[in-house]
Amino acid sequence: MAKHIGKWTAAAAGLAGAGAAVVLAKKAAQSRTTPEGASAEAHAEYRNTELGRQAKNSKGIYYSNGNYEAFARPEKPAGVEEKHAYLVGSGLASLAAACFLVRDGQMPGSHIHILESMDVAGGACDGIYDPGRGYIMRGGREMENHFECLWDLFRSIPSLEKPGASVLDEFYWLNKHDPNYSLCRATVNRGQDAHTDGKFDLSQKACMEIVKLFMTPDEDLYDKTIEDVFDEEVFDSTFWLYWRTMFAFENWHSALEMKLYFQRFIHHIAGLPDFSALKFTRYNQYESLILPMQRYLEEAGVDFRFGTEVTNVLFTIQGGKKTATAIECKVNGVEQGIVLTENDLVFVTNGSCTEGTIYGDQDHAPNGDAEMRTSGCWNLWKNIARQDPSFGRPEKFCSDISKTNWESATITTLDDKILPYITNICKRDPRTGKVVTGGIVSCRDSKWLLSWTINRQGQFKEQDPEQVCVWVYGLFTDVPGDYVKKPMRECTGREITQEWLYHIGVPVDQIPRLADESAVCVPTMMPYITAFFMPRTKGDRPDVIPDGCVNFAFLGQFADTPRDTVFTTEYSVRTAMEAVYGLLGVDRGVPEVWGSVYDVRALLDSSVCLMDGRSPLEIELPGPLNLLKKPLLKAVQGTVVEKLLRDHNILRDGML
Repeated sequence: MAKHIGKWTAAAAGLAGAGAAVVLAKKAAQSRTTPEGASAEAHAEYRNTELGRQAKNSKGIYYSNGNYEAFARPEKPAGVEEKHAYLVGSGLASLAAACFLVRDGQMPGSHIHILESMDVAGGACDGIYDPGRGYIMRGGREMENHFECLWDLFRSIPSLEKPGASVLDEFYWLNKHDPNYSLCRATVNRGQDAHTDGKFDLSQKACMEIVKLFMTPDEDLYDKTIEDVFDEEVFDSTFWLYWRTMFAFENWHSALEMKLYFQRFIHHIAGLPDFSALKFTRYNQYESLILPMQRYLEEAGVDFRFGTEVTNVLFTIQGGKKTATAIECKVNGVEQGIVLTENDLVFVTNGSCTEGTIYGDQDHAPNGDAEMRTSGCWNLWKNIARQDPSFGRPEKFCSDISKTNWESATITTLDDKILPYITNICKRDPRTGKVVTGGIVSCRDSKWLLSWTINRQGQFKEQDPEQVCVWVYGLFTDVPGDYVKKPMRECTGREITQEWLYHIGVPVDQIPRLADESAVCVPTMMPYITAFFMPRTKGDRPDVIPDGCVNFAFLGQFADTPRDTVFTTEYSVRTAMEAVYGLLGVDRGVPEVWGSVYDVRALLDSSVCLMDGRSPLEIELPGPLNLLKKPLLKAVQGTVVEKLLRDHNILRDGML
């Protein structure tokens, strides 16, 4: 396979670079205009390569890279004082949009209205203590250094912990002093190290399938599943164990999303086995990310309207122009309406991965029927989508919860009896306040495909320092467990704890007592948690700013923006930046998605990593091609190409 990896990765780099050059040249040619006072003849005598680079696209934005625009403050948009903004929902995307309206749009805070049906902000970025249940974290957030829009935002949000510092500052310092990495990525046989040892265990055929997916155009993957493009050669590999448990991909999920993930994070392939590519906040995401944003917005005078459930946005559509004219909502159960003009900008988070969450507790399974729910953001999106095809097709994502659900649970230890079993696996004391597991530990032989993680403790600011919060999730919720002979979805918190204790090596005769006396568990069933991974085609997700919209935009994981990947904090913030810049006319570039997919260095490194350290040049090529290998290598000897190949472990001593 290595011969194919080398050929295809080189081709990928060459094609990507050539394609990008052609596209940029075409765009530049289309956008060039003759400067005022200059003749066409004079224009033809020079070539200004920068002309047109900042021309806005049909959505009112342009993309930038480097730090020139990242450090710049845009001018105040014309007429911003006469505009108002209504943001539906208060999750990360909506709060980010409000922050960009304040910081870059320079809109008066009192003109920004956040409409939230619940009594607390944060959406899926939660983390609470429920006196009746215990600590609850439905999920966690994995971040990396190339979340360009996220860090652009948080450099401006003051820290609640460190005076004079930003949230980015405290995050940066934390991950410098306490870098993240895992000492045990997977276990087998009840807590024994599975010794994946950083290997992907991909056969030549499996590598070829991955490379083929990497090279496939997006449109050829519309409505295709991962099992349409991979077979057991991939599914039986350690690579797939890493991938599916880290990102929560199932075999029936979108091949297109799989491809986008691979391209988006190609620079982190080497860090996939030990999570050294990841960075985490000090506390849960609600306290570390949401609360600082909420404080920033409140101090700017932003209007938070809790208890306000938006049920529809009405449009006037004439000649391709789409104008939001009214918001229908219920305020504390009472129906109301908000009349809009073109000066009123509306931002809607369409769809939600945590909508319809069913909570259990120590003694009760999270039983319920989410399909019966008629309110919430899915219903809102359906009402909007009925008015125009450009508003997307929500049913594509929320109509089959058997393929979009999984369950998580928060287990809180109450004494020190379980801690030795944790320490035996992760090789760290979980009560130091530093990195513990460094990411999920997957129980490779678990029938639920159980994974668990312990982030820096305490995960909550008010948490007892002797307690440890463990986040557990299972990808297969409908099959009986190994110790508890019931599907995860039917289990109480106590039973989920028992299954976890079994897989971390607690002696069987001690499991019932420790699950009853030494821990408390809150399970959460999320019917739509991977809804955004469902196979899709063009138009299923609406554009951030649908064509023709003059005062309306979508935000979040179910809005469509090029090249980035859903199920990330970056995606939420990127859609927010694009929506605000486009509708408000902010003259500043949106940072492009990090371009590692076009970087030959990243491609070379990833090819070696996927092949578990082998060089593509070590594989015998068929027939006459093998005879060409040495002459070609001799041709690059003494050039920068030789140095490049040596620096990235492709060319090694003895190959010339």
